[in-house]
Amino acid sequence: MQNLQLLREEAIEETKRKIENDITLYLEKHEKCPSFQDYVTERSAFFHTIWTNIWLNKVTNDVLRSHKKAFLRKKGYDIEGTDKKLINKLFRNEVRDFQPFHILNWLMEHPPSANDWKGRHQHVRENYIKQHEEKKQAALQKDIQRGILSFINKQMDEFELYWYVELRYLFAKKFVQDLGSKTKYRHTEPYMLEERLEEEGNFTSDSFTTVSDFLKEFTGSIHKKSENWDGHVWEYETYFYPYERFVFYYSEQIVYRSLLCHMPDELLSDYKDVFDQALSEERLSRLSHHFLLTLKSTFFTRIQEEYVVDLFQLVEVPFDENIHLSMYESDKHKREKRKAAELAELKRKQEEEQRMMEDIFGREYSPSFRGDIKYTLHIGETNTGKTHHAISRMKEAKSGMYLAPLRLLALEVFDTLNADGVPCNLKTGEEEKEVILAKHVSSTVEMFREKDEYEVIVIDEAQMLADQDRGFSWYRAITKARAKEVHIIGSENVRDLLMELVGEGNIEVHDYKREIPLQVESKEFQLRHAKKGDALVCFSRKKVLDTASRLQNNGHKVSMIYGSMPPETRKKQMMQFINGKTNIIVATDAIGMGLNLPIRRIVFLETDKFDGTRRRRLTSQEVKQIAGRAGRKGLYNEGKVAFTKDIKVMKLLLDQPDQSLETFAIAPTSGVFERFQRYYHDLDTFFYFWEKFKSPYGTEKATLFEERELYELIRGTDIEAKLTLNDLYGFLHLPFSKKEAQLTEQWLECMYAIVHGEELPDPPINNKNLEQKEVSYKAVGLHLLFLYRLGRQTEAYYWERVRSEIADGVYESLRTEVTSMSQSCKQCGKKLPPNFGFPICDRCHTARVKRRTRRKPPYS
Repeated sequence: MQNLQLLREEAIEETKRKIENDITLYLEKHEKCPSFQDYVTERSAFFHTIWTNIWLNKVTNDVLRSHKKAFLRKKGYDIEGTDKKLINKLFRNEVRDFQPFHILNWLMEHPPSANDWKGRHQHVRENYIKQHEEKKQAALQKDIQRGILSFINKQMDEFELYWYVELRYLFAKKFVQDLGSKTKYRHTEPYMLEERLEEEGNFTSDSFTTVSDFLKEFTGSIHKKSENWDGHVWEYETYFYPYERFVFYYSEQIVYRSLLCHMPDELLSDYKDVFDQALSEERLSRLSHHFLLTLKSTFFTRIQEEYVVDLFQLVEVPFDENIHLSMYESDKHKREKRKAAELAELKRKQEEEQRMMEDIFGREYSPSFRGDIKYTLHIGETNTGKTHHAISRMKEAKSGMYLAPLRLLALEVFDTLNADGVPCNLKTGEEEKEVILAKHVSSTVEMFREKDEYEVIVIDEAQMLADQDRGFSWYRAITKARAKEVHIIGSENVRDLLMELVGEGNIEVHDYKREIPLQVESKEFQLRHAKKGDALVCFSRKKVLDTASRLQNNGHKVSMIYGSMPPETRKKQMMQFINGKTNIIVATDAIGMGLNLPIRRIVFLETDKFDGTRRRRLTSQEVKQIAGRAGRKGLYNEGKVAFTKDIKVMKLLLDQPDQSLETFAIAPTSGVFERFQRYYHDLDTFFYFWEKFKSPYGTEKATLFEERELYELIRGTDIEAKLTLNDLYGFLHLPFSKKEAQLTEQWLECMYAIVHGEELPDPPINNKNLEQKEVSYKAVGLHLLFLYRLGRQTEAYYWERVRSEIADGVYESLRTEVTSMSQSCKQCGKKLPPNFGFPICDRCHTARVKRRTRRKPPYS
């Protein structure tokens, strides 16, 4: 039990302070001094209550609950399961009478002398009277201030227009003077100090319609805009800021002068009597500045709407309140008529623009079906044989087309069909292979052409419909396919969307369920737990290579798969794993799309990923898509899934029902461009209309973000001038990694070569290390995209061989370089030992801890 005696001493001190305050309040109320005995007699009945309240509050708040319980148990209470309120009540009852402090005894032990008591009464009364007078004076001052504010309110209603016309005249004089004397600067974007201002000469009055047009011009001075985490933001000043200051300053001058001039003498006299000084403009502004804030902003907004021509006429007439008021009313009426005409013209243009957009986009994105097509939907989870069944049907047909989301999958089906004796061509954006007598083609979905007709078309990974940048390719293939049978493969979440798209056709739905169960392991995975048949999944190339290096240094044979890896290399890596030459595979989420591998266990090394804008947790569909690759019938009859953290959360995502996709993506078509060219011929305007176009219900427009970024590089150049709109957009839409500066530069050089009739520059090739080989592979791929688009197949065959050699070099580098890769300290660059679990070395970590310790404030 805590020391109740110590708490009692504290309560006694607090009680004594309370009694001292009580004596002061008692003496204040008596004009004549009462005796000390009078106080004791009148207040003694309350003394016990004062002590009890202070004591009980003290012990209730300052004694721990555990100590209260111990105290009550000693008193014989059974308090198991008793709530806090009841424990406090019992405890207060028990300690209520613990050694009470007798206030009366304390007072009577040392009673004040008669002189001391009278002196204290006199001092208290003097303070009381002084405070009373101060309150009385403050009340009078508030009454006067209320009277002045009431007067200001009435004046604002009566004189606001008069104030404005005087301000308008002063503004017009300054505005006309500045327009005739100031320098005009060339507009640059943005207005930051990196761009130097260039002089363009003088202003002309007919350059601007309203004042607001002029306020966007630069003064030539520098202006501090705001503060952010990086400090002050500086930019070139526009006339908006000095004119705002001008309007605010002269508004105050005009208004306060007018208010003092019209204020009643009685109000001014009362103010002087109560405040002991005259009411000045400065004191009036302090009293009423909040009223004027709104008025100043209103005036400045109104000034910006003034027509320049009106202000030029205004300065020719010397200021007279009534004359200028009449001019303002006339100008205002003319301005309203102009505004009405401008609004009517704007409405006409908007209606014309709306008709134009309806003509350009119209019903372009409405599905068009042929009644004789049979649609077969293959819907189900990952690794359930959906693609196998669809392709088996295509192999039986006289002609067929397979549309894949990835070049690797198109290549895989191409190899499979030819190996099974079904001649098949390959067609991707950067590769074409023709086989004699082939009636089948394996292609990436972007290569689909509406005019091509087949007996069977297979469209894989239909859930990609919802992808904002690529989804339209699936939409176009599904709704524009020309075949007797169209087989569409997708996950459960795309079922409803597909039924809406092909609902008018002849539909057959095949549902697929996993025969091999998935089991989530209860323990968090660590790299030392890796075993044969594991697929370790992470979400960056660097993480794949680092993990593979650590596993190889621990004696494992490892295959690797990541997005920027050449498809040929990826295939070899897969075959190594399939044939047992490697026992573990480390991959990005590319493993979740159509790659069938003998995987015993899927391990998520990460549970979140960077999606291009932010780092976020994996979605339910992403977890299912990847985890579904675990298990292989006849080899692993149970698929295992492991996580390095967040096991409960990730298991919930894995078990969560699929949320149906509700929208599909749309993108510009050749038909849209044809209709657009009836009105305009530049892509800048097209991108503007695309931004304004409201896509139909159930659709989502492609952002065209990458196309617009590339367009900014060639806007206004020979490239834009010499190419048709369709051709230019086709080159902007080429599928290459636009985030890599080297490839963007190569694209730009090729574009200039095309429009100037020159030979395409050879792609830069560097085979020094793995990373350079991968970039070289992409560079050759971009070169092939241009060659195929220009119809130069013969030349393309040579570069395909070059690319194949680079892919072999990538494969060799993966075999030799990854094992020797070592992790380095992010702080000092020192090489870290194998399997070191931290990004910085021990020495740097110790130094960081010491710095943090030094920064902490000392304990008091």
